[in-house]
Amino acid sequence: MAVTNQRGYVTTRGKQWYGYYRKVVNDPATNEQKSVRIPVNLGLKSRMNKTEARHALEREITKQLGQTGSPTRIMNDGTVTFGWFVTNRFIPLKEAVWKPDTAETKKLLIQLDLVDPLGEIPLANFDKFSLQLHLNKLAATCSKDRVLQMRAYLRDIFAEAVDQDFLVKDPARKVKVPAQLRPTDTTTLTWDQLRLALSKLKLRDRLILELDMTNALRPSELFAFRWKRFDYPATTLTIAETVYKGKIRDWGKTKKSLSVIHLPQELADDLETWRLECEQQARDEFAKGERKSRNLSPEEFIFANRDGGFMDTGNYRKRVLHKLARDLNLPKLTFQVIRRTIATLAQKKGTVKDVQGVLRHSRTATTTDVYMQEIPESVQSTINSINEELRGTVGLKRKKPAKAGGAVHGRRNPATRVTQNDTKSLRGGTERLPAYA
Repeated sequence: MAVTNQRGYVTTRGKQWYGYYRKVVNDPATNEQKSVRIPVNLGLKSRMNKTEARHALEREITKQLGQTGSPTRIMNDGTVTFGWFVTNRFIPLKEAVWKPDTAETKKLLIQLDLVDPLGEIPLANFDKFSLQLHLNKLAATCSKDRVLQMRAYLRDIFAEAVDQDFLVKDPARKVKVPAQLRPTDTTTLTWDQLRLALSKLKLRDRLILELDMTNALRPSELFAFRWKRFDYPATTLTIAETVYKGKIRDWGKTKKSLSVIHLPQELADDLETWRLECEQQARDEFAKGERKSRNLSPEEFIFANRDGGFMDTGNYRKRVLHKLARDLNLPKLTFQVIRRTIATLAQKKGTVKDVQGVLRHSRTATTTDVYMQEIPESVQSTINSINEELRGTVGLKRKKPAKAGGAVHGRRNPATRVTQNDTKSLRGGTERLPAYA
């Protein structure tokens, strides 16, 4: 006896479970819609019970007609809307490849810019003109990046509609980037302005900005550093985590984001000085009963907030960077401006591929040709050149850093606090320290 189901029913025939459901098709003889019954062989009775058979039928219906509760229409009946296709056929596929933390943002933008204004229009009614017109309207009110993102989504959506046989021709394949895009910020600073900014900061904030300037770090990478990621003998920092929307994640913005970055010796020395200072602060807080452990844990953040967590990027930008820009009369100072500035100024310090290595772009489309090979030694040289500009020591001879594990000679003692009044190198020579040391 047949067992009814909301979107079909299952029954047995011999040793097999069969399911039946209905869908609407166009009658080629009359060109009118009609409902037809579709049979599905679900499997052997010995391998599934009735409930499992129903679930198997439901999966088949969903595969053929859309998700549970969606209209039981097919591609050639002309009533599948843009909104239904995006919700039931496009997003479920993309969610499998989107990162969970960014999927919600992507879905929200698609809903606001595409589904809300276009959702009720039948998929078959779109053409290049209507899509280009919508993109041009977005360009009048939205940023350049958002318009480019929506164009990419439109092309993906309609390409998927063709792949799934909902459309014969892709109307979005020739949609162009609108010519009248809102201008983007192109602010860059000079070496003198960067050095001036560093000279006005105390040790912690100077290290934050000098690390950011030397290695063009993203703030999501910078504020996620823990002490266990700092290898002083090797003068390296490992990017293994990033901060995103108040959470720590173990993946970065691009495939190349998570990597080992090189530090110039002087910068590594200063970072070790900061570590010793943090250790002393931990002992002082422990003595006052403000801390459970007297030792600095390798798990602690290098640049922690008052509660021991990671710093908030927006708060730091407003509290330190914006204030510094006002005090020094700089046109603008943000992490994005610093990264753009380094990408611009570093072109004279190494090849474009070396700059790409410093910025850790996943594609050279952001910096240039895909086929140039990155040379680690050249990247290290580029980083050193950038830091020499920041410290104002270009052209001055400097001793080579000691190899990891070897005896260290002539290195500044990290335990000695660097002050604004220091005028001579702590390495025993007469070489002057940079102005901000």
